[in-house]
Amino acid sequence: MNPNSRYPLIDGHAHLNELKDLQRDLKDAKDAGVRAIVGIGMDLESNRGILDIAADNPGFVFPAIGYHPWEIRNPEIETTLAFIEKNIDSCVAIGEVGLDYKARVKKALQKEVFQEIIQLSALYRKILILHCRYSHQRVFSMITIGGVEKAVFHWYTGTLDLLQEIIAAGYYISATPALLYSPPHQQAIKEAPLERILLETDCPVSYQGRESRPSDVRITLREVARIKGLSLEEVALITTQNAIELYELPDLQLS
Repeated sequence: MNPNSRYPLIDGHAHLNELKDLQRDLKDAKDAGVRAIVGIGMDLESNRGILDIAADNPGFVFPAIGYHPWEIRNPEIETTLAFIEKNIDSCVAIGEVGLDYKARVKKALQKEVFQEIIQLSALYRKILILHCRYSHQRVFSMITIGGVEKAVFHWYTGTLDLLQEIIAAGYYISATPALLYSPPHQQAIKEAPLERILLETDCPVSYQGRESRPSDVRITLREVARIKGLSLEEVALITTQNAIELYELPDLQLS
């Protein structure tokens, strides 16, 4: 048995519809001590897929549906946003959403779509799971002005000054296995209070040439503990409780 498996873990960001052997990977995650997974959507197809996976795995997979800035296409915008609103009550969050200033999608179109998503978040009081590559400050400004109450800055690599504003606003950041090699990510996790950190994998993203799986949230746990000089148990218990409270997850039998 893996030594980390006795600690209750939650993978707060997983693209489960992209996994090639989903049932095996879900079993491996459970064996590794993962008690819940937040499944993430990026477009109409993946949103439908995540809702189906969550329906097939009640109490273990919790859906978040969104519209990733990479996936924005003019003919699909109205349909995708309507789908999100129609199914929003079935989800623990809206995500993955935000801005990406390295993407080919025009910035103006990204901001237009993101603004509509912010309005949905404020109206339905739903958490936003944020993608903000090269756009951390703009995303922060838009959600604070837009009245977003709760948000997670996924895989945070922005400045430490902005991180302090994020924490002061009551938002969270997430840690990934990129802590193995990314100095900006390491610095952010070192600086942020543990009470505002969530663990995730962003699977099946590759880290150092290896595709990740939900069970790899153990790597994230280990690296957060190392960087912050804390025990595995303390990091696991606090970050898991963070996720339960933020996403209002049911009793996950953590004992």
